[in-house]
Amino acid sequence: MADPPSDTYSQSNILPPPSVLRHVVDAHCHPTDTVIQPASMDKLPIKICAMATRVSDQAKVADLATAYPTKVVPCFGYHPWFTHWVTLHQNVSKEQHYRSLFLRACSNSEPPKHYDTFQSMLPTLPDPISLSSLISTLRSNLVAFPHAMLGEVGLDRSARVPVHPDATPRILSPFTIPLEHQTAILMAQLEIAVELHRNVSLHDVKAHQATLDLLRGMSETHKENWWAISVDLHSCGVSPEMWKDIERTQPNVFLSLSICINSRSQNHVALIKSCSPGRILVESDIHDIDYCAPYTWSMIKIIADVKGWRVEEQWDYDDEKSTQQEKWGAVRRLEHNWRAFERGNHPSPLKPKKPEWVAGGNRKSRMRVAKDRNEWVSDNSEPDN
Repeated sequence: MADPPSDTYSQSNILPPPSVLRHVVDAHCHPTDTVIQPASMDKLPIKICAMATRVSDQAKVADLATAYPTKVVPCFGYHPWFTHWVTLHQNVSKEQHYRSLFLRACSNSEPPKHYDTFQSMLPTLPDPISLSSLISTLRSNLVAFPHAMLGEVGLDRSARVPVHPDATPRILSPFTIPLEHQTAILMAQLEIAVELHRNVSLHDVKAHQATLDLLRGMSETHKENWWAISVDLHSCGVSPEMWKDIERTQPNVFLSLSICINSRSQNHVALIKSCSPGRILVESDIHDIDYCAPYTWSMIKIIADVKGWRVEEQWDYDDEKSTQQEKWGAVRRLEHNWRAFERGNHPSPLKPKKPEWVAGGNRKSRMRVAKDRNEWVSDNSEPDN
């Protein structure tokens, strides 16, 4: 989640015509974090993927998608920043729950100070919600919206818990949320995504290896069911080398980039260069709906510049140009990527293996048995005597 900068964007000056913008998808934003004016939604020229992050905004995302079904892809899920509000255990008190997370996770160098901070924070923290209740609500929301995604979910090693969740300015405590706690909640949500065949918007901040291990684990556990869905690493700052490793081993993982987050990194351009043309998406990661289109468009222009793609000033595709990818501009390419992300059902990265020999009978019977087992038998096999 990123704040818009202080300078004001003029959409009329920087955006192309509606014929182009209607092909643009903002793969990740947070419009329900602020009050949305109906006029802003009415003039929104692109499609957006609106993320839920905590208990209080799941219904807001649902309402927005209900009101604007052609403009909003609803995304339901629980962000790692708020996973300390979730308990994995039954019949545990509020103090026991937060003590198990924060006092264990903080430094032992100054335990009295940390304990005092914990005691001052405890009254402001919400009563923990059970994971089973959270998953039940998540399932209901995803079932209610057949095209909804899971999001925003993920892992974050760097985020510290605020002393007061609603205070301004926000003061951070010394406490972080243990990664194993975040992982347990993330895994429970991913299981629902696999079961219901839903795509995922995944947060990863300073947890790259843990995220990669998780992706590999889901591949090994679910195989075709995992590759049937798509996963978007949103505004992720992985190294170009790690991204290439993910691309090679995880055919269902895409990378969406934003100017608010990714452009801060020195590896920004190198990451774009390393990403295959068919795996890249764009996003704003903005919570003000009026900024979604200009920020997504700015990211499109950056990617086009790095990749050497033309940027469409009008939608100029006839039947011939529509089928010739070398003539596609950035918007057409990114729209194609989004459709592949939406569609899912990605090819298996596993190489077929020769099974153990099917013994007994002549060659024809062995091949018949192998076919029934969905196995492979060499055509060079000799008949039994």
